[in-house]
Amino acid sequence: MKELDIVVVYTTMDDAALMQRIIHKDESALGALYDRYSRLVFSVAYGVVQNRETAEEVTLDIFTRAWDKAESYDQRRAKVSTWLTRMARNLAIDRLRREKVRPSHHSVHWSEVTTEPVTDDNSPETAVSLNMEQHRVRTAVNSLPPDQQETLSLAYFQGYSHSQIAKSLNQPLGTVKGRIRAGMQKLRTLLAEEK
Repeated sequence: MKELDIVVVYTTMDDAALMQRIIHKDESALGALYDRYSRLVFSVAYGVVQNRETAEEVTLDIFTRAWDKAESYDQRRAKVSTWLTRMARNLAIDRLRREKVRPSHHSVHWSEVTTEPVTDDNSPETAVSLNMEQHRVRTAVNSLPPDQQETLSLAYFQGYSHSQIAKSLNQPLGTVKGRIRAGMQKLRTLLAEEK
């Protein structure tokens, strides 16, 4: 098979198949996964750390982890994009905690999140698909009560822990946990209904 044929195969391969190739230490498959999701991972990391350089470091670390821990991915539990973005969010939060830096003066709220497609794929189909997905999520989030929106925003865009959110909002820890849980459950339900 020629090199061009291999590139085409990887770009058309589904995520689960790419992960299987990565488990077998296929660097081209990792490259295809990176091309597919690096901008999404970067966006998630940047939303938390609000620093381009740190977000780039987190992005590279996530794909290194994907390479090292590919066998821990379970497609029954989450999509590859969810697995990667969850790791990115957690790592970005860890970075903030380690550096004891909070981007509160650069806070990002749900309404301010970019709707720019997060892919290097220039195909109109991909751009439309990503925009539709972002619109679905934004619509679902906007249907949540304001207190749940605020709590989820602090948790997912500013990287606050539950106890930090409770302190910031002057609310009991149980209330904060309940809002996050209820908000996430409602989002899951709303997004599942639309599929």
